[in-house]
Amino acid sequence: MAVTMTVAVSEQTPGKSRALSSALWPWLLLLPAFLSLASVSFYPIVNGVYLSFTNRSLITQDNDFVGIANYVQLLSDPPFWNAWWHTIWFTLISTLLETFIGLAMALILCETFAGRGMVRAAMLVPWAMPTVVTSKMFGWLFDGQHGIINFILLHAGLIDQNVNWYGSPDTALTTIILADVWKTTPFMALLLLTGLQTVPKSLIEAARIDGARAWTIFWHVRLPLLMPTLLIAGLFRALDAFRVFDLVYVLTGGGPADSTETLSTLSYKVLFSTLQFGYGSAVTTAMFLTEGLIAIGFCIFLVRQIRRTT
Repeated sequence: MAVTMTVAVSEQTPGKSRALSSALWPWLLLLPAFLSLASVSFYPIVNGVYLSFTNRSLITQDNDFVGIANYVQLLSDPPFWNAWWHTIWFTLISTLLETFIGLAMALILCETFAGRGMVRAAMLVPWAMPTVVTSKMFGWLFDGQHGIINFILLHAGLIDQNVNWYGSPDTALTTIILADVWKTTPFMALLLLTGLQTVPKSLIEAARIDGARAWTIFWHVRLPLLMPTLLIAGLFRALDAFRVFDLVYVLTGGGPADSTETLSTLSYKVLFSTLQFGYGSAVTTAMFLTEGLIAIGFCIFLVRQIRRTT
């Protein structure tokens, strides 16, 4: 009996070792990719968080561990909160506008009409343009002295004198939001168009046979099925909008009077203008944490929506 059990164990052991090795092979093959990602993403994040707990500066040559002193300073730093509120406002307004306009564009492009393929291709031109090019173009359009926007509004009788769009704290951030909406709305439209094309046509045809109108079909058939895609697209756009830098930096540089300062431009100035690596890292870490909260909020709504649909 003992001999039989020994033979059985010896016969099962090679099978278990082969199963274990087959389970490890995929991870071993993925190990180089994981190491590469860790070296270019994980390590910089960890190092940035560590620097936020120091007072490192290339000017004073300090490099001491100061704990949460930088974060305590952030809580009472008006420029930080000014940039934080501007970033939140920019993210909220631009994401909402791009979502609604992109949804309208996707609904139109989902229909069949002559030249639809050409219209879809032309729609992507603003999104494909480099952001610096878009910034310079809008800088010329909204120029306070010779911009075409002022020219059109003056001749239309909507204004009686030129408006200094980027030179006034009241209009600078709004103009930057318009530039971002023009550039990024096609991206949202493309994502939502993909989601609309996954809605079964049989449901739409059945609703039409039952006498449902276009608005009823959209509200009760298309929108519920599109909601997960809508939330995912909104998440991607909100996270991208929150770290806006190049558009603001080229157009206004954060001015006038810090009325367009965002967390990205503020961290850039602190890190590379004043060379305060410790405090600048604290600003970027606070920015990272805020983005994490935004992502968590979207994920909560997404999970709830998936549970409702299933």
